[in-house]
Amino acid sequence: MKLKSKDFEDNSNIPSEFTCDGRDVSPQLSWEDVPAETKSFALSVTDPDAPMGTWIHWLVHDIPKDIRTVEQGGLPEGAKQVENDFRMKEYGGPCPPSGTHRYIFTVYALDVEHLEGVNKRNFFDKVREHTLDKAVLKGLYKRK
Repeated sequence: MKLKSKDFEDNSNIPSEFTCDGRDVSPQLSWEDVPAETKSFALSVTDPDAPMGTWIHWLVHDIPKDIRTVEQGGLPEGAKQVENDFRMKEYGGPCPPSGTHRYIFTVYALDVEHLEGVNKRNFFDKVREHTLDKAVLKGLYKRK
């Protein structure tokens, strides 16, 4: 699988529009080369450089199998969001307290249509249990 964005390149800076310093909307994402047996997708955005350990910015599951794009600031119909470390279900953009942090956008192709009983604590375990393939896009951000 491959994951990309019209809004930033892999391993490059994320524009401030998609962060707490801007509009704080999610960037456009699209993926391709999906396994034929895919029944749904999940999506995560994490910051492994956060002072207290990996910070969860966005968790989404039950993205329908025919979807290949998440529009800027959007959410595909039928997709469900899980509470993140900002204690909200919506996307929370990069907002590092100091230095440059890495932001890991990951899309997962799953072998089930729906994940049941998903929450922040079990999201990655449930996703891992059903992952056929995954793709990663890394962005960088440092506050001005």
